[in-house]
Amino acid sequence: MSDNLTLKVSEARGQDVGRGIARIDPVVMEKLGVEVGEAVKVSGKRETVARVMPTFAEDRDQGLIKIDGVTRENSKASLDEKVRIAKVTAASAEKLILTPLTTTLVKEADYLGKLLSGVPVVRGDRVRVTLLGTRFQDFLVGETAPSGPVLIGEETEIILKGKGKGAEAKVSYEDIGGLGKEVQRIREMIELPLKHPELFERLGIDPPKGVLLYGPPGCGKTLIARALSNESEASFFQLSGPEVMHKFYGESEGHLRELFEEAKSHAPSIVFLDELDAIAPKREELSGEKQVERRVVAQLLALMDGLESRGQVIVIGATNIPNTLDPALRRPGRFDREIAIRIPDKNGRLEILQIYTRGMPLAEDVSLEKLASITHGFVGADLEALAREAAMVTLRKIMPKVDLESAYIPYEILLELQVTRDDFFEALKEVEPSAIREVFTEIPEVSWDDVGGLEEVKRTLKEAVEWPLHYPELFAKSKTTPPKGILLTGATGTGKTLLAKALANESGVNFIAVSGPALLSRFVGESERGVREVFKKAKQAAPCVVCFDEIEGLVPKRGMVQGDSGVSNRVVSQFLSEMDGIEELKGVVIVGTTNRPDLVDSALLRPGRFDFILELPTPDKKARLAILKIHTKGKPLASDVDLTELATLTEDLAGAEIESLCQKASLMSIRDFVAVKSTRSPRDLDKFKINFGHFKKALSQMKRRK
Repeated sequence: MSDNLTLKVSEARGQDVGRGIARIDPVVMEKLGVEVGEAVKVSGKRETVARVMPTFAEDRDQGLIKIDGVTRENSKASLDEKVRIAKVTAASAEKLILTPLTTTLVKEADYLGKLLSGVPVVRGDRVRVTLLGTRFQDFLVGETAPSGPVLIGEETEIILKGKGKGAEAKVSYEDIGGLGKEVQRIREMIELPLKHPELFERLGIDPPKGVLLYGPPGCGKTLIARALSNESEASFFQLSGPEVMHKFYGESEGHLRELFEEAKSHAPSIVFLDELDAIAPKREELSGEKQVERRVVAQLLALMDGLESRGQVIVIGATNIPNTLDPALRRPGRFDREIAIRIPDKNGRLEILQIYTRGMPLAEDVSLEKLASITHGFVGADLEALAREAAMVTLRKIMPKVDLESAYIPYEILLELQVTRDDFFEALKEVEPSAIREVFTEIPEVSWDDVGGLEEVKRTLKEAVEWPLHYPELFAKSKTTPPKGILLTGATGTGKTLLAKALANESGVNFIAVSGPALLSRFVGESERGVREVFKKAKQAAPCVVCFDEIEGLVPKRGMVQGDSGVSNRVVSQFLSEMDGIEELKGVVIVGTTNRPDLVDSALLRPGRFDFILELPTPDKKARLAILKIHTKGKPLASDVDLTELATLTEDLAGAEIESLCQKASLMSIRDFVAVKSTRSPRDLDKFKINFGHFKKALSQMKRRK
């Protein structure tokens, strides 16, 4: 058994944040002689305490200690630095004085005791309380009774002293979910040059000077910069793009120079330029009257890599439209590395949901894994809004118990609250995914059971779309590329669009529906841009099914359409290059529907673009019976209705016509029932039936129409 061990600090998991937990390897726990839940002293540049817990099986490493940002700050130790740990005895805290460090959100000491129960502290520590929604509040620990390391319990008397300063709680790396690789790359770029400049001097190379973060709004660019400012010991200067501009001549450039001068005088330092596209747009696209913007771009270029060295100052830029930036800014020496902050995948969304539901009393029926799997296209900000909305739905349930005039909610009521699965599903109705908002389509509530017959077509669609998602390892092992496109052809009403809807619902992926002609525009280049945007959104929101209904209107045979100045030809070319061009289409399946495949450009019909061309036949008797069962399900049918005979009588009818037949028969039965309503009592509604005569009459009308 050892009294003292040295371990390297590593990042904690999201669910451990604010709980005062230090996770170490079980072998190391044995060496220290500590049991699960006992207190250890963590000594960096300062001493603090934490409860020891074993690391998860996949994180086992005898040289690491996993502690969150709060404990790292309390021990004055950064990530990858060494700390000493030793066993210590923590007495039960009888009394504790807490001073709010951030915006005051909780004013009840009893409620705090409940939330902080089990957290070990020493005087001078920072502690964090995570609330029902997505916010948290930090406190400074003052005097404790007894003195020394203590363990907060529900019986601890907590005294609140002072007021919060109105600041936001500090963000750490554990508050960023789903961006592990990106954060690691940024840390390599920024922390290493700031902490160990001698390494670069020794090698005789210049350290990286700038990082450009780009990605869709809400994916975490600014959050990463905030975490970096808190985690690194460097000075941090933030400037938003529009803040630079001033009305007086030369003021805008002067503002930038002052910022960089101040950063240089406080080196090592980080300058964060948010909304960079507002400061440095492309100069060739700036008209003559926009001389101020031209000078600001030139000034920024000179400051970042001019004649005068800027010293130990690293610049981080953030934008969601990188292609509008001046190209001179994006060369090495200014922004050495460009990091795409991507839309989170399923695992990333699960991490983010775990972060934003830390303080939530979740009911047993809540599955964050299920929520993560159905929130395609949601970025971090959307998931935060989802958690907040779910908490709001829960809060509405207790509103009748609350005295709104006093604006006071007793903490006993808060402790009774539970956020349920239904609360989250209710919140999903309010929050739309940012990544595909412009083309977002609700996933239709259509299942394979709603599609009668077409068993072979359904099997092919399942294999083409669902299997690559559910069994990616089989495709990788067999070196098989999943199909990119499926074209559904067949007569009108055979169920092409219905199949596409069922595919989107059953596969559980994003669904973007596009009507072919809707993308066409009279302005030159706009139609092609529309096609590009659809594919761009689909790639961002992968896995995704894009359904082009009436596709022959968008990609007709080239040369067939006369007098359109070549728009159709250019749209077809754009569509072809998007589907199977130089840039690979990953995680996106294109489904096209048409009843005129002879009008579709032949280049689109080759393997590699539309790999499967499935013709939907007019349903046979067995399929017609299945369709009839679907559309008469739940209807009050009379005993004389024989669906098998009806399936025989409806020969040559398509699925949509059979659906229409059932609707017409229902309307006829309602008409007959209403006609004799005056002689009936309300209780006669139980006698309402749809009989075989209604179906025959509806069928005869349909045939006469044909």
